[in-house]
Amino acid sequence: MERVPADSHGQEPPAPARRIRRPLTRGLAAVTGLLLLCALPARAVGDTQPHDARPHTALPLYVSDYGNNRVVTLPPDGGDPNTLPLDGLVRPTGLAVDRTGSLYVSDTGNNRVVRLLPDGGGQSTVPTDGLSRPLGLAVDPAGDLYIADSFNDRVVKVPADGTGQITVPTSGLLHPWGLALEPDGDLYVSDFVNDRVVKVPADGTGQSTVPTTGLSQPTGLALSATGDLYVSDSGNNRVVRLAAGTGTQTTVPATGLSSPLGLAVDPRGTLYVADAFNNRVLRVRPNGTQSTLNSTGLNTPTGLALPPDTRTTPPAAPQR
Repeated sequence: MERVPADSHGQEPPAPARRIRRPLTRGLAAVTGLLLLCALPARAVGDTQPHDARPHTALPLYVSDYGNNRVVTLPPDGGDPNTLPLDGLVRPTGLAVDRTGSLYVSDTGNNRVVRLLPDGGGQSTVPTDGLSRPLGLAVDPAGDLYIADSFNDRVVKVPADGTGQITVPTSGLLHPWGLALEPDGDLYVSDFVNDRVVKVPADGTGQSTVPTTGLSQPTGLALSATGDLYVSDSGNNRVVRLAAGTGTQTTVPATGLSSPLGLAVDPRGTLYVADAFNNRVLRVRPNGTQSTLNSTGLNTPTGLALPPDTRTTPPAAPQR
């Protein structure tokens, strides 16, 4: 497997020295698992693949094109990917869009998160402190930003009111990856090396492990409008669904996946999957029909995001 540098200057910086004191199995998992983002294979770009150009949602899909150091949108009309005007990205991963239309991007290779304002408003760096390989992102209705600060084994929150970064109270995380927020503020975190998903209630009652079966290196998370939780079970090359209410686990009928990462669900319940090692984005409709979006030129797509459906959401969050 060819190593892809995590920054433009050469090799991936080593993990903090304290990691060598962890059990060997954890260290190996961290190297062979989480660091797949720092060691993704250089797959052929532009492979000919069947795609479905028929629109299914009016919302553009944002895709972090990890291997090409950019973020693109896949238009709803099935056209070619459009590159967004973002400068200096190095291995972008997690994405999130707030109710103002601002796009947040985990600029993983630069240990920062950037914000792109809508309608040509420009790019800025989110004020954070000490991030190390940030991955998943989520934004709540108030505009507060949550960041999976992966190499620091924590999740941080950056309030929209500018009061400064705080650490979300969690325990035992080892390289958190994906984030998803319920409408009531409960936070889901994929705990990559520990092969689990945890839930952090908004009321502060304490972290719990979500009941799942057989997860291996979970990455992307997404919640549907009905409360179903989708998990990229990357080590098993599948996506699983945990039904709202019952928690019943099923496997999404998506075939041929190779290291699925980012996920997104549109208001109609259609699931989108960043199928990283296949250099494509899949669409799985509620009836189970699978198709490939026009993914021409993508190289290891990693994060996905859809804008909120403003027809069903409250007024915009305050500007950060």
